[in-house]
Amino acid sequence: MIVRSRAPLRLGLAGGGTDVSPFSDQHGGHVMNVTIDRYAYATIDDSASGMAEFHAMDAQCSQVVEPARMSITGGPLQLAQGVYNRICEQFLEGRHPAIRIRTHSDAPPGSGLGSSSTMVVALVTAFAEYFNLPLGEYEVAHLAYSIERSDLGLAGGKQDQYAAAFGGFNFMEFYADDRVIVNPLRIKDWVWAELEASLVLYFTGVSRESAKIIDEQARNVREGKNQSLEAMFRLKDEAVQMKEALLRGDLNRFASVMQSGWEAKKKMANSISNERIDQLEALAFQHGARATKVSGAGGGGFMMFVCDPGDRLPLIRALSATGGSVYDTHFTPHGASSWKIA
Repeated sequence: MIVRSRAPLRLGLAGGGTDVSPFSDQHGGHVMNVTIDRYAYATIDDSASGMAEFHAMDAQCSQVVEPARMSITGGPLQLAQGVYNRICEQFLEGRHPAIRIRTHSDAPPGSGLGSSSTMVVALVTAFAEYFNLPLGEYEVAHLAYSIERSDLGLAGGKQDQYAAAFGGFNFMEFYADDRVIVNPLRIKDWVWAELEASLVLYFTGVSRESAKIIDEQARNVREGKNQSLEAMFRLKDEAVQMKEALLRGDLNRFASVMQSGWEAKKKMANSISNERIDQLEALAFQHGARATKVSGAGGGGFMMFVCDPGDRLPLIRALSATGGSVYDTHFTPHGASSWKIA
């Protein structure tokens, strides 16, 4: 039997960072995001060798070992290793099957699209299908979060796992004790289409290590630094404003809130922006952009630009000349999915 799964990557539209502890535990976090038609993929089948096999196809990295609890090696294989360990211990009564796990993603690690967390969701979804585990969207997302943050010790928030599990436009609320509420939005068709036509997604060519940025952000909250805390409260409020703009179809307000949110986010930690990002932002505004932000923790990866659809091609040409890559992308209403091949 072969099982395949995929989970969509996401764009963080507003409120990103307020889903990270300790802010979300102390004050509650609000995030507005949307999934796109780029995915993390996982395949599980029986191992012909009788071993446990792990293959990160895009990183060209493999490990073949006796079926047992994995020692986490770090690097590209650690996500599959962590999911294998947790599923075996929590759902298979400690049994370690001889299976082959293969993964790949449409975005590189450090892209700012939630690629690592989305991969964990894809893996959990594949395991749930392979072993017939009764897991809904909330359970998949929470399990993926627990594996990534507790088992693997990777820093980050909660929005990526829930976005990948649910899909679509979602307004999310994050509270203490891992309480999460996902509110799917019913976006009018014309708003959906106009926003897609207005969006330019640009990869800077530089991946970044989000953990360092997130650690700085969390430290600023713990130490009560006023500028960082004020920025976080502003981001939380702007997630609510963006939700309202989307529901009303007010795309001028959408752009205004996105830009305001980006200005606030830059105050959360020094490493969120840098000289190259500032230069790209200035260039984009010279060629029709009305709003910009870096997706994810910041520091590099993907940048989003919102413009009038009539200005989209001049903006794409200007950005393409800077050494990065413009990605054609569309929103998707579907979350993680899996299927069997006999």
